[in-house]
Amino acid sequence: MARKIPKIESFNFPAGRVLAGKYLVERFLGSGWEGEVYGVVEISTGILRALKVFYPHRNERDRALRFYARKLERLRDCRILTRYHHAESLWFRGIKVACLVSELVDGELLSSFLSRHLGKRLSPFEGLHLAYALACGLECIHRAKEYHGDVHDENVLVKRRGIHFDVKLVDFYHLGPSDRSKIQEDVIQLVRLLYDAVGGRRRYALQPPAIKTICCGLRRDLITRKFSDAGRLRAFLETFPWERSD
Repeated sequence: MARKIPKIESFNFPAGRVLAGKYLVERFLGSGWEGEVYGVVEISTGILRALKVFYPHRNERDRALRFYARKLERLRDCRILTRYHHAESLWFRGIKVACLVSELVDGELLSSFLSRHLGKRLSPFEGLHLAYALACGLECIHRAKEYHGDVHDENVLVKRRGIHFDVKLVDFYHLGPSDRSKIQEDVIQLVRLLYDAVGGRRRYALQPPAIKTICCGLRRDLITRKFSDAGRLRAFLETFPWERSD
């Protein structure tokens, strides 16, 4: 008879709790399908880390952890991703739980960043700069013949520097081995993120030609025909002609 895997829906670790005897919880960072992420202090060194704690029923035989860790290691040269450090485990209510330790990066979830803007949206100029930062980062992943699988505003950390955006992608979604369709899906998700960030359907008719050329009315076939990977989108953003509004 197969061993029943405990189902844990939430860890809810408070600030100040010590995990695995090594990490002091500083703050909760977010949660997803696989588990929860906390900002922690490594007690022995005082270094800040990110600790992803996996729900056991989403990590049978540590498959999710191994996938995540190996993918981060393969893509360690892609600056848009956080750096993997090592795996850990801790006990929670008598259950052994797997964890993944990685670098803790500065930034704010894009969803939160947008919520503080007038109309909860970016200007077209800002949106194009954000799309460019994401396209450059995804291009590195696609050059390695890999994909992210879950590009949306709850998986993007953003830090603004003047007109530029420093971005980090967190989490992955495992859709099986990488292929052309999964790389194209990353681009479609990036385009949808841009579409929503500049106002979505409500503002689309008012967008300049550059935005409409990229978004293609969210027609998947047109998007993938123009931008087969993030590198094509990055090249477009570097070369398209600005339209004068006067």
